[in-house]
Amino acid sequence: MNDTLNPVARPDARSLPRTVRDRLPGLLTTARRNLRHYAPVLAMYGVPKLIGFTVFMQLLDSTGEFRRKDPRFGGGAHAWDVLASWDGWWYQRIADHGYDPALVRIPGASGLITLEGNSAAFFPLYPAAMRLVSDGTGLGLYGAGLLVSILASFAAALGIYAVTARFGGRRAGLAAAGLWAVWPGSGTEWSGYSESLYVALAVWACHAVLTDRWLIAGVLTFAAGLSRPTALALVAALTVAALRTLHRRQEDVARPMTAILVAPLGLAGYLLWVGDRMGDLTGYFRLQKGAWAHTFDYGRQTLDVFTSLAVGRTDYLFPCLIEDLIGVLTILLGLLLIPLLIRLRPPSVLTVYTVLTFALVLGSQQIFGNVSRYLLPAFPLFIPLAVRLRTVGLPLLCGLLAVTAVASGSYAGYVLFELGVP
Repeated sequence: MNDTLNPVARPDARSLPRTVRDRLPGLLTTARRNLRHYAPVLAMYGVPKLIGFTVFMQLLDSTGEFRRKDPRFGGGAHAWDVLASWDGWWYQRIADHGYDPALVRIPGASGLITLEGNSAAFFPLYPAAMRLVSDGTGLGLYGAGLLVSILASFAAALGIYAVTARFGGRRAGLAAAGLWAVWPGSGTEWSGYSESLYVALAVWACHAVLTDRWLIAGVLTFAAGLSRPTALALVAALTVAALRTLHRRQEDVARPMTAILVAPLGLAGYLLWVGDRMGDLTGYFRLQKGAWAHTFDYGRQTLDVFTSLAVGRTDYLFPCLIEDLIGVLTILLGLLLIPLLIRLRPPSVLTVYTVLTFALVLGSQQIFGNVSRYLLPAFPLFIPLAVRLRTVGLPLLCGLLAVTAVASGSYAGYVLFELGVP
């Protein structure tokens, strides 16, 4: 149709409502300003992450070990299939078929593993997001899962920048975003795993607490509770921060109180739903213990791994030597950084969240090699290191991150997915 006969076919600013037309220049100016401000943050995360991811894929392809493995357990026809194996296989299954919670005994089984694996062990937010994106875009569940993880990883990078910049300024925030790309366990950020989504929710929930936006903090913590069980640390951190706020002031108590009430509902609601469907309110924990040997043991297994590796033994539960050594180094690094974080006198929400995340991970019996990714959500650990890196010139900082990114393709990617169990 001729455009001269159909002026609607070529809208311009004059055809917009007057209120929108008057505001358009200001909106464009704000958009350009935000782009200039946040583009370096996205680049500081995205470039090292892309370097590490490329090295990871190259290492997978060069060894070819994945071609001889079961697609569920680190295998596949192509290198990128590994990204959706292990837990990623379960998440795709949930997105495709939903849940059927049950405690099914393995006939004749005794010892640690006595129950069949069941999808109820995996929290629902990430597979629900996969399904929603798949239905909305036409992507398969694999592509939708990766898209959710990648977009969430950038959202997490922006949140880590925003929180860290409050302590050390823009340069420290940029360094923290870069550290998020190369931290031990970061190989799961661009994969069929829920880490990126959980960290994005957790960091922005903490930021909302820091900026006194309690309702947003409560809703984000609610959502985080539907993503991972370690959201218990975030719920506790928000509760402590809210109670401290209520103790300091008598006005405007409704918003912190509402956040306290809303925050645990996602985590508690899912656990109760699973327990109800199984006919046992402790069903989730029985499933984790009986099917995956994952239970809270107050740190006995962690101590066993440390003492065994210190004398060259690997006779502990679920040994994966190289992956376990990276887990040990990650724990030691975290224990060194926690006192440095406390010295900065951060708000209680960050301290409580970090310490409890560590306590939950170190106090659990599990595949020890997973420690590096289980501790990945402890993003406040980046703050003291980033504050010190702010004195480094930007070219040198980029160079350091680039070199570390190359190494991360191995220690955070290949070792996690192929030499161990992620």
